[in-house]
Order: sequence, then C-alpha cells, then structure tokens
Amino acid sequence: MIGTAPARAVDLDSQVSLQIPAQPLANALLALSKQASIQLVTSAETLPAAPTEALSGTMSIRTALDRLLKNTDLRYKWAGVRTVTVVRRISAMPVRTSATDDDPPGAGESASGTGIGRAFRRASLSTAPSTEIVASAASASPTASQESLEEVVVTGTRQTGLKAVDSPAPIQIISADALKAASGNGDLMSTLSQLVPSMTMQAIGFDMAGQTLQAKLRGLSPNHVLVLVDGKRRHTTANIAIDLGSPYQGGAGVDLNFIPLDAIDHIEVLTEGAAAQYGTDAIAGVINIILKKNSSGGSVTGTYGNYMNGGGNTGDVSGNAGFGLSNSGYFNLTGEVHNHGHSNQGAIDERVINPANLTTYPGSNLPDAPGYPYMNQIFGDAESHLKIAALNSGFNFDEGTEVYFFGTYGDKQAASYENYRLPTAVQYTDPISGATSYPFPYGFNPQEASKETDYSLTGGVKGVVAQWNWDVAMTYGGDKVKIFTLDSANAGTFALNGIPTPLDYYDGFLKTTQWTTTADFNRDFDVGLAGPLNVAFGAEYRRETYTIGAGVPLSYLDGGAQSYPGFTPTDAGIHDRKNYAGYVDFASKPIDGLRIDAAGRFEHYSDFGDATVGKLTGRYDFNPQFAVRGTISNGFRAPTLAEEFYSSTTVTPTTAFVQLPPNSPGGKLLGLGDGLQPEKSVNYSIGFAWRPIPQMSATLDLYQITITNRIVGSGQLVGYHNGDVVSSAVNAAIVANGNQLDPTIVESGLTGVNVFANGIDTRTRGADLVFDFPADFRFGTIVWSVGATYNDTSVTKIPVTPALLAGQPLYDQEAISDLSTATPKYIMNLGALLTTGKLSINLQEKIYGPSSDYENDDGDNGGTGPGTFQVCPTGPCTASLAYYKNEIGLTPITNLDVGYQFTDHLKLAVGALNLFDRFPPRLNATLAAHGNSFAYGDNFAVSQYPQFSPLGINGGFYYVKAVFTF
Repeated sequence: MIGTAPARAVDLDSQVSLQIPAQPLANALLALSKQASIQLVTSAETLPAAPTEALSGTMSIRTALDRLLKNTDLRYKWAGVRTVTVVRRISAMPVRTSATDDDPPGAGESASGTGIGRAFRRASLSTAPSTEIVASAASASPTASQESLEEVVVTGTRQTGLKAVDSPAPIQIISADALKAASGNGDLMSTLSQLVPSMTMQAIGFDMAGQTLQAKLRGLSPNHVLVLVDGKRRHTTANIAIDLGSPYQGGAGVDLNFIPLDAIDHIEVLTEGAAAQYGTDAIAGVINIILKKNSSGGSVTGTYGNYMNGGGNTGDVSGNAGFGLSNSGYFNLTGEVHNHGHSNQGAIDERVINPANLTTYPGSNLPDAPGYPYMNQIFGDAESHLKIAALNSGFNFDEGTEVYFFGTYGDKQAASYENYRLPTAVQYTDPISGATSYPFPYGFNPQEASKETDYSLTGGVKGVVAQWNWDVAMTYGGDKVKIFTLDSANAGTFALNGIPTPLDYYDGFLKTTQWTTTADFNRDFDVGLAGPLNVAFGAEYRRETYTIGAGVPLSYLDGGAQSYPGFTPTDAGIHDRKNYAGYVDFASKPIDGLRIDAAGRFEHYSDFGDATVGKLTGRYDFNPQFAVRGTISNGFRAPTLAEEFYSSTTVTPTTAFVQLPPNSPGGKLLGLGDGLQPEKSVNYSIGFAWRPIPQMSATLDLYQITITNRIVGSGQLVGYHNGDVVSSAVNAAIVANGNQLDPTIVESGLTGVNVFANGIDTRTRGADLVFDFPADFRFGTIVWSVGATYNDTSVTKIPVTPALLAGQPLYDQEAISDLSTATPKYIMNLGALLTTGKLSINLQEKIYGPSSDYENDDGDNGGTGPGTFQVCPTGPCTASLAYYKNEIGLTPITNLDVGYQFTDHLKLAVGALNLFDRFPPRLNATLAAHGNSFAYGDNFAVSQYPQFSPLGINGGFYYVKAVFTF
C-alpha cells in the first residue's frame, strides 16, 4: 500500500529477525534501525558508551528496545510512520514519563509540536554506512532554541556513528533549511557557493562555457573536486570550459545544477584531499550530496526574481513528496522547472560608433538598427530552460537487507549571444558587374544554442552478514550536449558564390558517460583498545567514454558559421578508458581521546597505468572542549577524457584559435609529446576544534597542497598576426588537425592554438575557519556564524617551452595569473539568523579579498596614426601580445532573506543576493583603450568587467519566494 501509514502498534510489536552484537549503544541503535526498517531520532549526548547486550533471533521491536535501553535513563516514544525517538527522562520536557509511551501524534503531544519535535531532526537510519545519518541535540535543554544539530557524517570516514564535531577531517554540513534560505535563484551551484567560503563559482563564460558554469574548492581546478551522491561517484559534464583567460579554463566537473535543491536532505563538504579513499579528482575535496528519504510529506516551492537592471528574469518551481512502500520502504520524488533569461552588462562596441564604419552603405544603416549603439550582447548570462527530476527509493526485507535505487534526469535548452557582426561581415562581389551585395544590411547577432540531456541511475543492495556491513552498487550516468549556431551565416561560402547560406547550423555534439560498479565492506572489531577497530575494504570498476560528433559541413567549411564553427570530422572521435581500483581503510581509537584513520588505494588505468596513494588522519581530544587534528596524504588526478581529446575552433570577429588535443598530430608537431599524464599531489593539514560551551563550536584548519605535473591550459600560441607569420609550427599544427580558419581573420586578425599540457608545479597554502554560536534573547534566537577561508597559490615550476614555438612561452602571463592570483586571497562569510515568532531574518555579509589577473590585448598594438599604441612599451609582452593587469580589491556583498510563516504550511519570503547592487571594477584602463581604439577594429572591451570576478558581473538579484509544506 503506497502512502498508507501502518497502525501505530504494528511497528513496535512486529516481529523481526535481529543479529546485533554487543557494542556501544549508538552503534546498536543504528543496527536496529537498519535491520528492523525503522527510522530513529536520538541525541548522541544521551547515549552511554558502555556496550549493550547482544541481540540474536526473532523478537518484537519493542522487546529489542527494552533490552537495549535496560539500565539506562532513556525512554523511547512512537513519533510517526516507522519513527521512534529515544530521549532522556527530563521532567522539563513536555513528554510523558511512561517507559513505553507509544501514543501516536494527536493522542498526547504532536511529534512536530513539542520540544522534542523541534529540537531533534528526523532522519532515516535504515541505510548502509555510505548513506546513513543521525541527528542529535547538543544539550538536554528543553527548548529548541538552545539546541544545535550534530550529525553523523559519512564523508571522509568508513566508520558508522561518527559525529561531524568529532571528525578527524574538516567537514562542513549544509542542511536543507540552509540551502533553502540561501537559494534566491533556485540553482544548487550558486547556492552552495554562497554557503561554503572555500568554494568559488564562475561568474561568466563565453561560447559554450557560459551555458555550463563551473565551481572549485580552495582555489584549485574544478577538476580537483569529487562529487558524490549518497556516497556514489557522479558523472561529469560533457561541456568542457574552453574559455581563454578564465581561471576555470579546462573545467569539466559535475554540473550540480542537474540535481534539484528540493531533493537534498543535506550536503557534506570535505575540504581536504581524499584520493586514497575515493580515487581520482579528490585533491581539493569532496562534495557528498545526501538525498531525502522521507516516506511521507513534502513541499512545493516557487521563486521569481531578476537583476536590478531588469535582466536575468528567473522563475523556479519545484516540488518534493515522499511515499511509503508498505511499511518497509520509501519512495521520494522531486521535480523542478527552472527558467533564466538573458542579461546584458556589455559596454558599447567601438565598431558600431567608429565614423569610418558609418559613412558608406551598409554601415550607414547602423544608427537606425534596433538597440543602437548597444548592439553587442555577448557580455551577460545565457538564457536557459531547465527541467529536472530526481527519485530516491529503498525497500527493506525482514532479514535486514535493503534494495535501493536513486537517480536524476534533466533536460536543458540554452542559448547565449555571441559577438555582433557588422553588415560587412557577410558579402559577395559579383565578378562580372563588380556589385557587392550584403544579406544583413543591419548586421546580425548570432547565438550559440544547446540541447542537453543529463541522467544518472544507481541501483544497489546492502545489508549485514556475520557483522560485516556490505554494499554492492552500480551507477550509470551520462551527459549529451547538442550544439547549434543560430541567426548566423557562413561568410566564406557566401563570398565564393553569392548563394545564401542557412541561418541556423547544427555544430555537432559532445557526450560523456560513466559506468561505475562498487563493492564496499566494513566491520568493527573489539581488539582491546579504547574503541573498536573498524576495518573497511572495497573495489571499484569504472568505464568512461567521451565522444565528439561532427556538425554539418557548412558549419565548419570555409571558416564555418559566423561566431562558432562546428566540429570537423577531424575533431570528432569516440574515446574511452577503463579503471580498476581497490582500497583498504583502518580506523580506531587506540586510547581515550585519540582517533586514527589510515587508508590506501591502488588504481589501474587502461590509458596511463597504475597509481598508489595513501592517507593518514588523526585527532586527539585533550578534553571535551579542545582537540587537535591533522592529515598527511598523497593523491593523483587522471586527466579527463575531455582534456585529452577535446578539439574545436573558437572565434571572435578578429581572432580564431584552435583548441588542439595534446596527443593529436598537430600537438606532436609542437613538441608536446604523446599526450597528458596524471597529476600528483601531497596534502598536509593541521586543525583545531574548540567547543568552550555545548552551544558554541569553532574549527580552524591550516593546509598545504602541492601539485606536480599539473594540467593547465596554455596561453595563446600565435600563428598569424595581421597576415604576418609568427610561428610556422603553429600554422602547420592547425593544418595537421584539419581545421579551416576564416581567411579574413588570417589576413587582418590574430590566429593560433591553445592546448592543455602537463608540466607546471604549484603550491597552495591556506586556512579555513568555521564558527557557530546560537544565542537566546527575550525577542527570539540569533545564530551567529563565521566562515572564512584564506588561500595563496604559488607556481613553483614552469616547464621549458618547446623550441618549435619560436620563443612564445607555453604558459604566458595570463595562464600563470589564472592559477596564482585570479582567486580571492580570502573570503569571509559573516552570518546572523534571527528567529522571533513566525518571523525569520537571515543576514549574510560575504567579503571577497583582493584578486587580480593579466589579460592580453588581442594584438591590438603597433602601427602608426591616431589611436595606435606602441608594441609593448612597458610590462610583459610576447608575439605581439601586450599584457595588462586587472585588479579587484576587497569587496563586501550583502545577502538578505526575510521570511514569515503565515500558516503551519505556508511561508513567504523576500530577499536579495548582493543587496546594494555592487559591481566589480572595470577593465584596466589601458587595456580597455586598446580594445576601444578605432585603429584596430577590435571589440573585446565590450566585456567591461574582469572575467574572473568572484562577485559576478550582474549586480544585485532580488526575489520573492513561497514555500508550502504538507
């Protein structure tokens, strides 16, 4: 019977088969919840450490609880469908004192209306160690306002029942309520970046990079973050960020926005290397998204908002509902529709106001064109329409085995403006009459569009055999992006014959898949130490594929469609690899106060060989108020298949650059070897945990991460500049890769290649601080919070540039600054959450420290006459490219959310992200002058704010939100 609650006595009096060894009560209750298919809410502070008696055989749940709680001051209480609370007998609490008070809600006090219901968080404990979570109150205070939640974590450890406050590893837990309060625009990535100081998000991307934004931890690459869903590896996006001059260049991480916010119970963010536990990618940290397992109830949320200037109209509607599967399972379903409109923050394109372009036809039409002079709309958000769904289901059998299944599916359509094309961009001159025709007399605004499908399915079985917890699962996920150029033309083909070309082009597709099979086992052993020895081991098989499909011929021939040439047959290909891995993990408590965790992992990749890594973590509690923790680990990161094989051509009105696969024939012509190799890392950290009183907690973690042989996008390697050969090797590499460039750009612009390559070594040093303190006042409760991160990355080694590059550095000033200075030195979140009656006010001051980046002038220098600039008069310069420094100083941003609970089921809120509409400083004045000079005909200064801006480019976002719960 779906959605029907069983009779209250059935849960407690039903007979179950149990095998629970003598062990600490917390672990025994976890085992009971799993084997009896019940939900359990308890306070870790109340549970004694002494072992319970062993339970074996068939008995009622009531009998099992009576025996486990015997000789304690604990009592249990029925609180809802399959849910039992275990609490101390405290007379101040408004609960009954009967040892087996099993009245249903309504017969006595409501489970959600008492101090217990408010202070304790309900969570399913009938899951395996990879997904289980329990919440506990920090103290026995009878009022919810004095409680702080402490959750058992599953990230960074294989142990069960370990609280975040006791974890040897730095873990930040983000609850569903916190996600809701911080989510002004409805998407997971930007919401998480508001809450986790060490996480920064890409503000803007060009071409396809603007349609799948990236995020990163601790100033490293998006590819250094591993994302798990309920402990299972999530597939990455197919849409790699090819964004020259961006600190997110090469990012092909998980697209978090394909996971609905309403499907999430909480998120655990581990901010340290964990490759020995989870494998490749986990160098900067791990994000583990725990899905809801509610078997009843739900919510519907609606949000609408936009930017101060009216752009970026955003609407989001989502719903979540839980259903019971008989009395032994759950089925949780979430759906979301998210729409976001274009924004435009660009400056005037100098080409449309240049008198030389306005004197004769067809340029003389420009002042009459709609939107003049703000014709170029490239600098802003892409428009997107997203539909996503998630489900999470599990069913428990009598013998304690659980079958589970969860997955997501998403469909996205997006479009982003490219650079405006002048009326003269497409033209044909009749060889007989000499007359020239212009099919676009007012110019045109091409768009790059995509249709994306993203999916992931996980199925598994878990249980307990001979006291061993086991979990066997398989996950298959993928992402496919079909790419189109709209409202454009093939200028090269039209110039040959004057036959009109299509307006819309199919450019090809990108596709990635990942099939992962895992088997995990762990068990506690009593070896005479202060705590049990947890032994864990497991194996993983993973197969990954990456495919590039070619576009229609007119999308790439003769220079291709204006703004985005399609993938050529030589770009296209199907690539795959296999990975086999095994790990062991030992965790123990040798003496009171000391926790030790040691892990080792071996991996074999079919494309580059073997890797062996390890991790040693420890924590010592000097007393209940103060502890020291630390980690030493080494890690690795395999190059993504996208980094190895992605190939395409990126253009502007005056530039054309080929993204060259490093192991391609063209790459070998440049002396880049036979392809990418894995990165290696070493991580050191030491931290301090301080809890002077039960309600207050603070942690400070210092760390150093060194990465050798790092994979980094090169600078612009120039082949032609205004028709002059800069590097014949670069030009030969383009021909060898099979790419045709627009001949007009070759003659009067800048062409070349970019490539991903190994060789740079970096050292990142930093610190993370987290502080929380709830305080009660007569008018209500305020939860004060501080989250801060400091980060400094230095480049310690730069490889020797191949001689074939004719003196151009493989990594230029721009590429180096993307690594070392483009991320803020520090970020601080200062928060205050006020709750008084039905009113809540969530105020956050987010302070971004200084950041900077070098950017080149696209070769807009040299020549004589008005508006020209000397070739590199001062500062760094190479291959006709001059570099200038953009800087963003300390910038505070205020976020505010004000909500009111009008009824038990309805809450309304208004809020703002960037309340005071702050913008970053504009581009370096000299750099902008190069881009705005009529002498060079370029237009890059339309992008008037630095691309690396951590606070975005759109200013304030203002929203209204309604939440209905049932």
